Amino acid sequence: MSFDTQITRQPLVHNEDRRVEAHGLFETLPAPLASLLENTASCSPYLAGLMSREADWIAQLATMSAEELCADVWNDIATGQGDLKALFRQAKRRIALLAAVADVGGVWPLATVTRALTDLADKCLQRGLEDLTAAQIARGKLPGQTAQDAKAGAGMCVLAMGKMGAYELNYSSDIDMICLFDETRFAPDDYLVARQTFVKITRSLMSLMSDVTGDGYVFRTDLRLRPDASVTPVCIAMETAERYYESVGRTWERAAFIKARPCAGDLVAGEQFLERLSPFIWRKHLDFAAIEDAHDMRLKIRNHKGLGGHMQLDGHNMKLGAGGIREIEFFTQTRQLIAGGRDQSLRVLGTCDGLDRLVDAGWVPKDASDKLQAAYVAHREVEHRLQMIGDAQTHELPKGDEGFQRLARFMGEDDVAKFRATLLARLEEVADVTDSFFEPDEAEEVVETVGLASPATYLEQWRGIPALRSERAVSLFKRVFPTILRQMGQATHPAEAMDVFEKFISGLPAGVQVFSLFEANTQLTKLIVDICATSPALATYLSRNSAVLDAVIGGSFFAEWPSAEELRALLVAQIEDVDDYEGQLDAARRWQKEWHFRIGVHHLQGLLSPEDASAQYADLARVTLAALLPVVEREFARKHGAAPGRGAMVLGMGSVGAGSLNAQSDLDLIVIYDAAGVEESTGPRPLNTRTYFARFTQAFVTALTAPMAQGRLYEVDLRLRPSGQAGPVATSLQAFQSYQTTDAWVWEHLALTRSMAIAGEASLQADVEAVRCAVLEGSFDAERIKRETQEMRARLASAAGPVGTWNVKSGAGGRQDIELLSQALCLISQGTARQISAQLHDAKAAGLLGTTQLAKLLNAHRLFTHVQMAGRLLSDKPLTPDAMGAGAVDMLLRDCDCETVEELADRIAECRKLAAEVVEQLLA
Repeated sequence: MSFDTQITRQPLVHNEDRRVEAHGLFETLPAPLASLLENTASCSPYLAGLMSREADWIAQLATMSAEELCADVWNDIATGQGDLKALFRQAKRRIALLAAVADVGGVWPLATVTRALTDLADKCLQRGLEDLTAAQIARGKLPGQTAQDAKAGAGMCVLAMGKMGAYELNYSSDIDMICLFDETRFAPDDYLVARQTFVKITRSLMSLMSDVTGDGYVFRTDLRLRPDASVTPVCIAMETAERYYESVGRTWERAAFIKARPCAGDLVAGEQFLERLSPFIWRKHLDFAAIEDAHDMRLKIRNHKGLGGHMQLDGHNMKLGAGGIREIEFFTQTRQLIAGGRDQSLRVLGTCDGLDRLVDAGWVPKDASDKLQAAYVAHREVEHRLQMIGDAQTHELPKGDEGFQRLARFMGEDDVAKFRATLLARLEEVADVTDSFFEPDEAEEVVETVGLASPATYLEQWRGIPALRSERAVSLFKRVFPTILRQMGQATHPAEAMDVFEKFISGLPAGVQVFSLFEANTQLTKLIVDICATSPALATYLSRNSAVLDAVIGGSFFAEWPSAEELRALLVAQIEDVDDYEGQLDAARRWQKEWHFRIGVHHLQGLLSPEDASAQYADLARVTLAALLPVVEREFARKHGAAPGRGAMVLGMGSVGAGSLNAQSDLDLIVIYDAAGVEESTGPRPLNTRTYFARFTQAFVTALTAPMAQGRLYEVDLRLRPSGQAGPVATSLQAFQSYQTTDAWVWEHLALTRSMAIAGEASLQADVEAVRCAVLEGSFDAERIKRETQEMRARLASAAGPVGTWNVKSGAGGRQDIELLSQALCLISQGTARQISAQLHDAKAAGLLGTTQLAKLLNAHRLFTHVQMAGRLLSDKPLTPDAMGAGAVDMLLRDCDCETVEELADRIAECRKLAAEVVEQLLA
């Protein structure tokens, strides 16, 4: 497609004399192209001068595309001979002219314009560095390097920073760079010589780019972003730079590296350097000091440049002023810094790309992103027109009507008043969006809510709370509390929710980090209010584990639940990132709490059914044990040698085996080992096999249950092992098989129906499963099973005592009663299914119960499961709707598909009655 057919806009004529002069150069070109060139020249003395020098070259747009002309320039830079300064400056003239014409005519979007300007810088730097390095290698000034190393700068790398790093150079931009060299390419004795040579190369390279000659310059260069620029040489070793950033690197330097990329020289070494620097740039935990630091930077820029005060267009700085380009960049980069350590999808270079990713991650509302992106493009186009007029690195709007008239006409707008109004509105819109992030209104008006006190009253009541002891915490809280109050007012019972919120903040050890989270993410504030209005237990959990809030805004909190393999890989990566054993256990706790909290929140908000939440809790437990068992094995082996034979495996019993845990479930486990005939371990402190696995089991249980800095993982119960508390804590495979085959009680076979191998060596897990299936597929005395199951029911009923309406677990026809029956039928039908639904369907297929009986049991079990799942999430006390908040009751009724508490109570009673009748019928 020809260039002239792609023109979508035209500037208006500003200076008729310059237009006529350009007309003489381009009158033979197609009309749209000729008009574009002439009108552009009339608005810009600088571009008019370029057109007179490059008239024949730019006229090729009549027959060539902009991309083809651009490619010719890149080829000239790469292969041209002679004086590099002259070669580069010709390339600058041509790309400057081509980019301007394509920009003004709407042929290239902003991203293509800024990419072409950035590519010019990249290609000139690469060619210059290659030639300068080759010359120094030829002189023997880079020991050990050969002519083939010149293309990679002999280990020197230029990092593009800021706009250049993001491919966002403006029309008359300078270029920010950091020059480094890979010291590992040189022997220690050659280090100083190499460093001196790279300093010389760097200075020569900057001269190639920025010296003003009769042909102009290429780019102004700035190396002041390097570490400690006032005292360090212009090119430094990568190892030196790493030490600096690790020890004294500041937030603004972290922000600068968001857009860093290798652009010339040894690109591989540059990428490796950035990878090593990643922990400095992207903090593992959310760091909200970045918000305050960025805000301080904004204020310093405004104060230093005199850009504060009431916004007015005349002389306004489009880059640094309120509502300007830098505001949008700060807004984007700060949020990338906060969450990019956890969410790698946010680690992108471009501003608009960054906003898109922040929207995807839930950090920025789409409407705010759309406004900022539209403003960013429009602001940059205004910036470009300002710079095109005289090739000046200016960002200031004109200070009078004549200047605004020229700018408006350059932008294709004849109505200057309309142009000014549109521009002012866009600046104010950006200021509104960004100021609300950096400087929330402390005096935000709060609509009075029935049942809630004033902000001042709450603050006075809560000043003794640890979270509000520092002035910084109080200042932050004042800014976020109006939002909290407004959202509390939308709760069904605001006063109840506020009471829970008070308990939540009372449990926080400090408030600055959490209040900063609230300030930065209003969706998180709403979530906390929802939790306080619904689940006091979850709110209490949060106050004791506030670090899990990192996960909420980490980017994937509301993503699909991963597979077990993916989940385990995530945990293993967390564990392997830590060197010491206790640190690994704490990392596992931190990770597990985040995912456990996520399940609870998803269930609370209706994103998960109770069944799905139950299955996810079980997935999480199984994965946690499977990933942690090898960690304990390695630590135990360090003291006592590797485990004899195939080591140990973990058999999950009860709910974890059946894949149906709730928010407060403990874990019933059996540890089984196979020593393969080995009698003793070999290590610093060897142990006989039985002692080895007994102590190993104790170590594993301690790893799960010990209250460490991040709390405990799970409560563990080993009483379902062979012979119960009288037996060893770990059982050999042979003993397990023998016991289950010849000595186990009926209740132990009932428990075996819900068991599952969940951790340990794969072949050992398979052998245990084979034993399980062989036992369950054997022949059982149906009458004995029914009789002993009835006896178990009687003992359980006696232990439970009177059963109230809301205790859906115990008593005749309760959840436990249905599960006992299901397991008994599983034994009688010789089935191997673990879950209640599957066991009951297998029993029906075996003719042990009818369709109506099956439906009654499943309906009751489903209802009781929903009640129990909600109850364990909502409170750590027995379920009592009369004592629950309205939000909690609403969730309970939602999960049970009932309109009122009375309706639910009636359904529970009816289901219990019908289920009890079926149980009695089938066990008679």
